[in-house]
Amino acid sequence: MDEFGIIARYFAPLAGAGGLGLTDDAAILPQRAGHDLVVTTDAIAEGVDFFGFDPAATIAQKALRVNLSDLAAKGAEPAHYLLNLSLPHTVTPDWLAGFAQGLAEDQQRFGITLLGGDTSATDGALAISVTAFGYVPQGGMIRRSGARAGDHVYVTGTIGDSGGGLAIFRREKHALTEEQRDFLIARYRVPQPPVTFAAPLRDIASASVDISDGLIADLGHIASASKLRIVVDGAHVPLSDPLRALWGDAVLLRAVAAGDDYQIAFTAAPGLTGPFTPIGHVAAGEGVSLMINGSEAAVSKPGYRHF
Repeated sequence: MDEFGIIARYFAPLAGAGGLGLTDDAAILPQRAGHDLVVTTDAIAEGVDFFGFDPAATIAQKALRVNLSDLAAKGAEPAHYLLNLSLPHTVTPDWLAGFAQGLAEDQQRFGITLLGGDTSATDGALAISVTAFGYVPQGGMIRRSGARAGDHVYVTGTIGDSGGGLAIFRREKHALTEEQRDFLIARYRVPQPPVTFAAPLRDIASASVDISDGLIADLGHIASASKLRIVVDGAHVPLSDPLRALWGDAVLLRAVAAGDDYQIAFTAAPGLTGPFTPIGHVAAGEGVSLMINGSEAAVSKPGYRHF
């Protein structure tokens, strides 16, 4: 099947009205009165962000959700996306059907539609790039630069689970139950970004970032942009029971640097409660400090490095 056959069979059914049935080489991006358009893009590649043996549906969902995480951290609600695929010659119709099904399920789940993109063949590894579009009320996008001294720091979800799933795939020794193992692998394969938290986040956050490279590394972006210091209390970092069982005494230092969490870290007024955990505060100074039992802990590698 050639490029146009693949598009017509697997991806045209996913296109919204602005995608024009994927029969054109451009799309129409519908606007929303009183809103700003927020755009983000991320790529994932075989052997770096997922394994070739992962189910096609979960690969598709990871490619989409890493972008939805970025939108949510900006307070934006998802609307549309573009999809670029570099497909190895070994890809089969069954794989493509599974990939498209994974996208279809997430489109339904998150209320997002395909606008278009590009499909090409490669002699290398499978690579996927998604550009996602979302909307925020005009002037409402949350930036990294808005943190204030005295703010508290909060995170959604639990930290490090995806890194634990990756460690299992890398054959790290463990004594986990099957249920614990499956939990961590699922977090690696399919992120759980808090998409529905985007709107409430706009009402409370002074600054926010999605946690993709690692909690300490990504909080560093807020600290740098806001020209302030972030202090994290290690005792309050939320960690799942399966991850504690996997990494034992080393769990905290490994979790805060593991990356691939796709949760949201944000700064806001002290004393807030909700679907998030307070883990620290913002102070004068610079950088990020991880405190353990009252002392600053050395974090030699605060997060994933792309190069």
